[in-house]
Amino acid sequence: MPKRTRFTIWRPLAVAAVAALIAAFLTPAAAQASGAPRESQPVYSYANAIREAVWVDTGLDSDGDGKTDRVAADIVRPSEPAAQGRKVPVIMDASPYYSCCGRGNESQIKTYDANGDVVQMPLFYDNYFVPRGYAFVGVDLAGTNRSDGCVDVGGRSDIQSAKAVVDWLNGRAKAYSSRTGTTTVKASWTNGKTGMIGKSWDGTIANGVAATGVKGLKTIVPISAISSWYDYYFAQGAPLYDSGPDWLAGAVESDDAHAKCGAVQQKLVDGAPRSGDWTGLWTERDYVKDASKVTASVFLVHGMQDLNVRTKHFGQWWDALAKYGVERKIWLSQTGHVDPFDYRRGAWVDTLHRWFDHELLGYDNGIDREPMADIERHPDQWVTSSVWPPRGTQTTTLRPATGTRAGVGTLGLHKGSGTETFTDDPQQSETDWAAQLATPTSDKAGFLTAPLTRDLRLSGSSKVTVTATPTTSTAHLTAVLVDLGPDTVRDYADGAEGITTLTDRTCWGESTAGDSACFRKTAAKTKAVDYTVFSRGWADLGTYADPGKGVPLTPGKAYTITLDLAATDHVVPKGHRLALIVAGTDKDLIDPPSTTPTLSVDLSRTTAKVPLVGGAAAFTRATSARWSAPEARALHGLRAPRTVQRVPAG
Repeated sequence: MPKRTRFTIWRPLAVAAVAALIAAFLTPAAAQASGAPRESQPVYSYANAIREAVWVDTGLDSDGDGKTDRVAADIVRPSEPAAQGRKVPVIMDASPYYSCCGRGNESQIKTYDANGDVVQMPLFYDNYFVPRGYAFVGVDLAGTNRSDGCVDVGGRSDIQSAKAVVDWLNGRAKAYSSRTGTTTVKASWTNGKTGMIGKSWDGTIANGVAATGVKGLKTIVPISAISSWYDYYFAQGAPLYDSGPDWLAGAVESDDAHAKCGAVQQKLVDGAPRSGDWTGLWTERDYVKDASKVTASVFLVHGMQDLNVRTKHFGQWWDALAKYGVERKIWLSQTGHVDPFDYRRGAWVDTLHRWFDHELLGYDNGIDREPMADIERHPDQWVTSSVWPPRGTQTTTLRPATGTRAGVGTLGLHKGSGTETFTDDPQQSETDWAAQLATPTSDKAGFLTAPLTRDLRLSGSSKVTVTATPTTSTAHLTAVLVDLGPDTVRDYADGAEGITTLTDRTCWGESTAGDSACFRKTAAKTKAVDYTVFSRGWADLGTYADPGKGVPLTPGKAYTITLDLAATDHVVPKGHRLALIVAGTDKDLIDPPSTTPTLSVDLSRTTAKVPLVGGAAAFTRATSARWSAPEARALHGLRAPRTVQRVPAG
């Protein structure tokens, strides 16, 4: 596929320019009947685009000042359709980061002229799509940048910030020409068809707005997005971060919001106890439960090694959307928390362009008939699946069993017996455990298949059920799946999470003096490894009876709990081993319990239910050969990746 570079609106012949201009606003049926391209063309001037700001009334008074909150929406739209009375669709990114932290790999923020109209809109969306007949709208979430109200971290105020703008675009809400004035503004220039896009918190807002079922929202493109805020902060009661949503709100709120929003901050503290118990605050911020309301199509993008917004978020959201027949597409990369613009730029811009053309302009360009999933199997090497998870994927129950040495067992289809014992060591991580899978250590229990005789593909979400007896009143558990064998992967544990930023630039759309369409190129940053941890799950054993409420444990009593492991798509290749590790605190990924327990695992009541393409039959074929003592000895001396550093959503 040829890489797209900077476009101009020059055309060799004036006749061709006129024809393209007319074709861009034909109905899809008429356009196709006339033989016009099934792709919007850059025929409008970005330099002459209309730039304006409106403040949309959300109907809420989150800061308690006696006035309903207004959120700022900065707009860039082509002037030519406006002059002709033609209406255009909208691409929207609603974000808390437009002034505090920036967007994209270069941390761009909004800048403004003397009239308060936007000069630089972060990212390439306006540069690329406005010349193609779209409007771009950048919304400041309530309590950030130029908006009123308070940041409530995925709650009603956050979601209403963007939903109200969709309502305004469809004539159902009021907007004003200033933050405090009385002059109203109508969105007479749009047809109301809106697509939301964004990474991390921005993409989370897209998920949340879609879950309201708001009319006019036709598609969302959530990138590395949260689907339930509880699962951002906790994993079945085990804390994933040592700070709560109040800290995140404080990091992005404006000075005005900081002065007014103390009550909202306190509600975030009170509603998110460090016990990890589920509260009403988390119910409000759970979009998965409202998947039945989603009418927008969803193009979902996530890094399979994202340890910020972990892949459980996309897995549970995807499964819920599938249940209700939502039109879906998915990209899964080997990166961490990275935008696809920075790991597959040309293909991403082309695919996103075609997606919006199909969903917002109605062009029959065939993207809905192409494979549902693109998956990065090796750095910069992608495969596709016609549906995802692939047809023939079956949940298969694998069972750990004791081996010839304590702590190093086997993994197969037959029920095991006996026990394995380990002591929680908060100084050890999943990479430490994986590096010593074939060596007995006191801090984990590992279970390995024989070297595979065929490739084995896991696609979807896994569950590990553990029956364990603790020696103390508190205990945390970790379960991870490991591909044991040499490979070269994106270095997701590096600070840039799998990419290297270069010095030269490529351009994607039109530029102005204040808003360049040219961005620094990136390349894959790779690392040679001897193993790959490809799926993880954590839990507080005290939530054994109720995942939303933990209780003290009785030392010496056996408890059974099921851990949800993160969704993935991974092939364990021929010659490698599939392994399961059960351990305690996963250093840097969950916080330790208040005690230091030793846990005895009952193998007869411990299972791993994994999504295998081909099911149990595929597992049997792939593990048909026995592994020898020399092969086992070859597993020693494995290399460990660097420690992963956790950062807040961004």
